[in-house]
Amino acid sequence: MTNKAGCKFGTHRVLEPQGVLPQAARRIDNSMEIYDNEILIDVIALNIDSASFTQIEREAEHDVEKISAKIQEIVSERGKMQNPVTGSGGMLIGRIERIGKDLKGKIALKEGDKIATLVSLSLTPLKIEEILAIQPEIDRVEIKGKAILFESGIYAKLPEDMGENLALAALDVAGAPAQVAKMVKPGDSVLILGASGKSGMMCAYEAMKRVGPTGNVVCSDLREEALDILRKNRFCHEAFASDATKPVEVLNKALAHNDGKEYDIAINVVNVENTEMSTILPVRDGGIVYFFSMATSFTKAALGAEGVGKDVTMMVGNGYTKGHAEITLQELRESEALRRIFEELYV
Repeated sequence: MTNKAGCKFGTHRVLEPQGVLPQAARRIDNSMEIYDNEILIDVIALNIDSASFTQIEREAEHDVEKISAKIQEIVSERGKMQNPVTGSGGMLIGRIERIGKDLKGKIALKEGDKIATLVSLSLTPLKIEEILAIQPEIDRVEIKGKAILFESGIYAKLPEDMGENLALAALDVAGAPAQVAKMVKPGDSVLILGASGKSGMMCAYEAMKRVGPTGNVVCSDLREEALDILRKNRFCHEAFASDATKPVEVLNKALAHNDGKEYDIAINVVNVENTEMSTILPVRDGGIVYFFSMATSFTKAALGAEGVGKDVTMMVGNGYTKGHAEITLQELRESEALRRIFEELYV
């Protein structure tokens, strides 16, 4: 494809249906001969979106061989790693193999740099030659393969002051804590559902920084023991165990941990379905409901809020906000406890 530039958003790779962007496409071109405004990546590992990996793992009955086969089937059919059930993807780390001539010298990358892509695998042309290992406990798939980053694609160079696996674990959920940093203000009451996972823990840490001495950060998760780490490291003021698919149960427990009052903000980072109303019910009229989970049904959220007469602002968990990589990595630099936990659990 020499002397040929494609659309900066990658529409030239869309095979079907025509006229849509790569993320919405059912199938994209994953041939690895690059256009002049594309970047070729030698892929090291995929970090599959948590909701996606959970769905695949359940379908495969936790059999690693079946998980591997399903991932290869998806990429073979779609030209990208986009779970047909959840619609979500994940991210990757790799080394820059080649930069298209239209981008050389115009971007802060050179061939050989190691990066994490900060755009979803659900729109990234990907070719898997071989799956080398699967680590279900951290949703990671080590592969031999190639991928393409479009001109509009965002990325982060892997930092030199921490290991690549640690950086990847944090960058995988960078959008969530960075949005919290911009959204939460002093004195706010904040409820976090699914708080013991990667994104939940980082959101809780960031919320504690932002609410100040007059705020209240309350964390919830399914298992009581999963919350101990949050309490022990003071990543929240209070915590309670509850099933996020049971909205009235969550509501009653949440209000009990906020002096009976509704919350200013609720954040959903749960990786299972049917948790929309547990996030909406505890929030006051005029408050904010932030859905970062890719298991969210926005139809259920919109109609559910209407059904219970809740006038709340609902935010979609955009995985990108300006400065999100820097904000997220800074959390690991400034908190010894958070960095230690991530090294123990996710590296």
